Amino acid sequence: MHISDYDYELPAELIAQEPLAEREASRMLVVDRGNASLTDNRFTELPRFLRGGDVLVLNNTKVFPARLLGHTETGANIEIFLVKEVGDHTWEALARPARRLKPGKKLVFGDALTADVVDRSSDGQVFVRFDGHGDLEARLDEVGRTPLPPYIKRDALDADKDRERYQTVFARKRGAIAAPTAGLHFTPEVLDEIKATGVEIAEITLHVGYGTFEPVRATDLAQHSVSAESYEIDAATVDRLKRARRDKDRIVAIGTTTTFGLAIPLPILGCCRTGHSAAVFHARASGMRHDDGTIVRGQPIEVAVSDCQQHLSRCARLSGNDAVGRRIGDERFGIE
Repeated sequence: MHISDYDYELPAELIAQEPLAEREASRMLVVDRGNASLTDNRFTELPRFLRGGDVLVLNNTKVFPARLLGHTETGANIEIFLVKEVGDHTWEALARPARRLKPGKKLVFGDALTADVVDRSSDGQVFVRFDGHGDLEARLDEVGRTPLPPYIKRDALDADKDRERYQTVFARKRGAIAAPTAGLHFTPEVLDEIKATGVEIAEITLHVGYGTFEPVRATDLAQHSVSAESYEIDAATVDRLKRARRDKDRIVAIGTTTTFGLAIPLPILGCCRTGHSAAVFHARASGMRHDDGTIVRGQPIEVAVSDCQQHLSRCARLSGNDAVGRRIGDERFGIE
């Protein structure tokens, strides 16, 4: 797969800057992998595409305010985007402007939080250690901002109005720096309607990290490596997924993050699984087969508009047909 296969135009005016008033009012594109047909629907119609015995798998990760605006001791403005916790009060982060942040530099974020730059990586990322006073999570909640995608523009005064909407209604386990966007369209009412049809709902945790949206620098996607993301599947969920495969019930993964968390043959799972998802994009994508316990006799349902070729190539893999994936991009992405 070459990255040029997934080039497409997405005019800036077609990128929504505000969410719909109602989560479930979003459009939904249904891909029939059997005949490669595409059908436009609304997300409220999702329950009719499910059936009793299906297992709907959600990613219950919770986004935290990972974007920090502050200044150095000399008054220079800086921005830090927390990527991964690597030690006690120590984080790997993207920084802007990174050239100013040399080891030993002190950073100030409002009245509640300070940090020291302790190291830099060869690719420009920095490592910062926050002061050890008080509850760090609480202080990040106080001064941090919701880490929206860069194509969503916000004025400084409106910067945190998205804290509730850029979160799924089933988010429980803190740790993501981006939302699992396919899940944003669910409401408690939609979930209740799904349960009423006899569908069982299971949850896994995959903390969406930098690997989900880092730039694709390789021309051949087989050579594109991504940063690993931590995940957890508890024993009860593993047992339920094994039972679904045994009984030939469908497993419907909501979103690419859920699918990647499940992209391992179920028979080799132990009583539970905790670790890091594979760090090679092509291996992750190729592992998503309908007969390996990840997706059984059905396709995952992804409702998202992507601004990057990486996500479109994932959709192509999920559809089971590269041509179908490219057709989605050519005909439907961002087009009314």
